[in-house]
Order: sequence, then C-alpha cells, then structure tokens
Amino acid sequence: MKLEVLEKDCYYHIYNRGINGTTIFENDTNKLYFLKQLAKYSKDKISIFAYCLMNNHFHLVIRLNSEEKEVTQAFSNLFNSYAKAFNKQVNRTGSLFEKHFKRIKLKDENYLKQLIVYAHLNPKHHFDLDFKSFQFSSYQTYLSDKETKIERNEIINLFGDLENFIFYHNQKNDFLNETYTFE
Repeated sequence: MKLEVLEKDCYYHIYNRGINGTTIFENDTNKLYFLKQLAKYSKDKISIFAYCLMNNHFHLVIRLNSEEKEVTQAFSNLFNSYAKAFNKQVNRTGSLFEKHFKRIKLKDENYLKQLIVYAHLNPKHHFDLDFKSFQFSSYQTYLSDKETKIERNEIINLFGDLENFIFYHNQKNDFLNETYTFE
C-alpha cells in the first residue's frame, strides 16, 4: 500500500493500531503517557483537531504546520518512544504498531467535520461507551474552558458554534443508535 504524501498546511486523519490488533494501551497511564509524548514530539509541527485513544488503536485529526520530513520524523519519535516504554512496562519485545501509521488527506471541510465526529464517537461505535464522558478523546476538551493544545476555536467556528458542534455529534450518535427493521 502506497502511503499518502504529507503536505504542509493540509489536514489528515492519522491512525494506527497494535500489530495483529494487539492492545497498545493497557491502562489510563499508558494513554496519558501517549498524549504527553504526542505533545512533546509534535509541538509546532502539527495542529491537533481531534483525537481518540482506544485500547488497540488511535485516531488523530491534524493539520501539518511543518514539512513532511519533519512531521514524519516527529511521529516516528513518538511511536518509538511510546513502544519502548510500553514494551518495558509489560515485559514484551518487538514491534507494537503496524508497520506504518496510516494517513488520509482530507479533501474538504465537510470531510473534516465528519472525521472529527467519527473520532469522538469511536467509544460508542466499538464498545457502546458514552462518547460524551469518554476520557481519552478530545470531545470534552471542546466543552471545557480549560487551556488546551487542541485547536478548539477553529473547529467550533467550523461547526458554526458550540451548540452546532454538540448537535452534530448527537445527530451522528442517534444514527448509530437507530435500529432498522426490514419487512
């Protein structure tokens, strides 16, 4: 599979999972460490618009602020540092993530909005968890007034306002909850 070329000032869905679907986050401490390393290695290189950390995979919605080589190296450093720490903690060796992180270039603002909601609804989709209270997605960050590295104002403006941001998430959540009967 040929990997999407990363371009400065473009938006991307970045995601990966554990090799063979293995767990990459065994506990909250692992997830907090991953977010800390993400902030450390990506500082000024990307803008983060959404994230969700599940037990065996993650989703990031980002914009590149630097050239591809610099961003790719930052992600490599992030994944290597996290894998080494995780492997040491659980007494394992070898690759933790699938070979390359996946990346999809977002073509327009509508796709960007859909992807942000998709990332936030991941807990509901995979584990029937309440996405609104899921600790390891950026959804709650948008509802908070606390300082954040998430590009909150830019995305709230993309949705129109905070009410529309919440409404859009609830509409998509309702769609996931619908059951269809076929006659």
